[in-house]
Amino acid sequence: MATDMQKLIGASEEDDDEEIDMDVKEEDDEDEENGGRHIPAEMMVGADGGMASTSNNSQFQHHQQSQEQVSTPGGGTRRCRPTEEKERTKLRERHRRAITARILAGLRRHGNYNLRVRADINDVIAALAREAGWVVLPDGTTFPSRSQGPKPVGGSSQVVTSSSSQLVTQQASHTSLRGISPGYRTSVDYNSSRMKGVFVPNPSPYDLSTTASQTSGMVGELGEQTESHPRIGGSMDAFTDKQIVDISSKLPERDFAGTPYVPVYVMLPLGVINMKCELVDPDGLLKQLRVLKAANVDGVMVDCWWGIVEAHAPQEYNWNGYKRLFRIVRELKLRIQVVMSFHECGGNVGDDVCIPLPNWVAEVGRSNPDIFFTDREGRRNPECLSWGIDKERVLLGRTAAEVYFDYMRSFRVEFDEFFNDGIINMVEVGLGPCGELRYPSCTVKHGWRYPGIGEFQCYDQYLLKNLRKTAEAKGQPFWARGPDNAGSYNSQPHETGFFCDGGDYDGFYGRFFLNWYAKVLVDHADRVLSLAKLAFEGTCIAAKLSGIYWWYKTASHAAEVTAGFYNPSNRDGYIAIAAMLKRHGACLNFSCAELRMVDQQVDFVEALADSDGLVWQVLNAAWDVGIPIASENALPCYDRISYNKILDDSKPLNHPDGNHLSSFTYLRLNPLLMEAQNFMEFERFVKRMHGEAVLDLHT
Repeated sequence: MATDMQKLIGASEEDDDEEIDMDVKEEDDEDEENGGRHIPAEMMVGADGGMASTSNNSQFQHHQQSQEQVSTPGGGTRRCRPTEEKERTKLRERHRRAITARILAGLRRHGNYNLRVRADINDVIAALAREAGWVVLPDGTTFPSRSQGPKPVGGSSQVVTSSSSQLVTQQASHTSLRGISPGYRTSVDYNSSRMKGVFVPNPSPYDLSTTASQTSGMVGELGEQTESHPRIGGSMDAFTDKQIVDISSKLPERDFAGTPYVPVYVMLPLGVINMKCELVDPDGLLKQLRVLKAANVDGVMVDCWWGIVEAHAPQEYNWNGYKRLFRIVRELKLRIQVVMSFHECGGNVGDDVCIPLPNWVAEVGRSNPDIFFTDREGRRNPECLSWGIDKERVLLGRTAAEVYFDYMRSFRVEFDEFFNDGIINMVEVGLGPCGELRYPSCTVKHGWRYPGIGEFQCYDQYLLKNLRKTAEAKGQPFWARGPDNAGSYNSQPHETGFFCDGGDYDGFYGRFFLNWYAKVLVDHADRVLSLAKLAFEGTCIAAKLSGIYWWYKTASHAAEVTAGFYNPSNRDGYIAIAAMLKRHGACLNFSCAELRMVDQQVDFVEALADSDGLVWQVLNAAWDVGIPIASENALPCYDRISYNKILDDSKPLNHPDGNHLSSFTYLRLNPLLMEAQNFMEFERFVKRMHGEAVLDLHT
């Protein structure tokens, strides 16, 4: 078992000799050159005649705490330790706690041990005892169970089939039912969706499954977090930060020389065009674009904001700022990917400007707030228009679908020369909040915080009317309602009657409602993309899909479901979306390229997240129907570890069909990227995406 544990947690032999009790206080070690021994305070207070004591216990404790002269077993006294020795003791204690944190992070990450955030060594021992089949009582009493059966043999399979019996066997062998508390289901019960007949790649030689768990899981004093790394996560102090730098610079890397060419685009700043549709700081932007061109970047991506172009009156479009921008890009012989942004900007992660919906749309919304998505409590979300008005003439005589089409057609006519020259080679169509195809179920403005499951957004009058018609057609008019036991934005699945194990989500009504809810999402995308295909005939169109990866290891996949992805453990919710995109010849842009690092964080271990499983499920759903896949990073990336993860997803190792991403968009151009060290790493990343050799490859 010791050997297995070493492999599991990545601990070295010298770490095994370290004491790892997190709850221990600062030790009062004797100076090594005096040959002294450390004596716990309990022994010193409880000894009878074995040592000289002060007049009473309180005086003794006072002396011990103030580190005055301390009695020894021989009756003598010693001087208080030098300051240097105290600092060395503190450093050793921090080091022990860092080792403990790595052990706990490894157990959570690789062994599915359900350990609390501030777990100590007693929790670890108890979890190991339970794995061995022993019984551990609340008071710590431990004894072997007579009913102990044979344990499954550990291991995992690289190619996973869809057979349910094989799924159970493989997952049981992967987790061995280790240390799961009664409040959580076993991994066999979870039956994660990543096991749905998808190809699972061989682990990357620089996979963070071990490295990140060792580095990002380090914590400060008694588990309290210190300064957090913005990408890798976890807590680090000066001691561990240096270790991380050393480790990341020496990680083995795949050699991508000779691999397929994957174009790299850079997303321009959100506010590159101001509210007057003027180009902001053209000279500064030109300098930055020249630097990108020198690094062989293929092009740029830019948002064309509906709230800027059609801001004041219906069908009055102002494209002036974008014309100037596109001319600069064309002069540098870069290509352009354009986003038809039919949502507002501001209030979401990464938003540094505020661009609302057009003024005339806001006026309509004040008199008819049902044009916006609405939750069960009646709170409106003005971030984008409800899909319920796609075919309702409520926007000053036009439907939402007609408004989108008129905007896209105006853009196509205005920039005809850029389409004919091939400068604009892809148009991504905004289909929801943040331009993504999903319901705004996780709205920060309404109080949502990670890892809440979010709320259904179908309570405007138009979507409720659609639900009522669907229920009546089904012969179940009393089903024309949203679930009343699905919790709130920050609920967890097991806290709700709808999403808990065996909950209503899998009953007759639950299946009906979730099928309808997901179908509204697919129908909206189908409707708008058909118009986009008509407007941009001959040009690649794309739809953006977000990665809702938290609660992925539960049976209900609650966070995905409230976002519109009906993807419980017994159903693949992304096949219908991929098939719809296939009908329009559209590309899928999936924004979950590097998120596998997020669920390594100690704070998030209870979210039962699996971004790795989600990535592979979505990629394989798209590749199975033969549509191209683009991607972009969801979090800022400046370090080699993040780039390596993106590379690994872009060009999967040993994929049987040789599939890879069609393009990648870096999010986004900013002064921090332009700093010398950061840009050197980015330029190196671009070369490897292009299949070029690099000189400093660590193999």
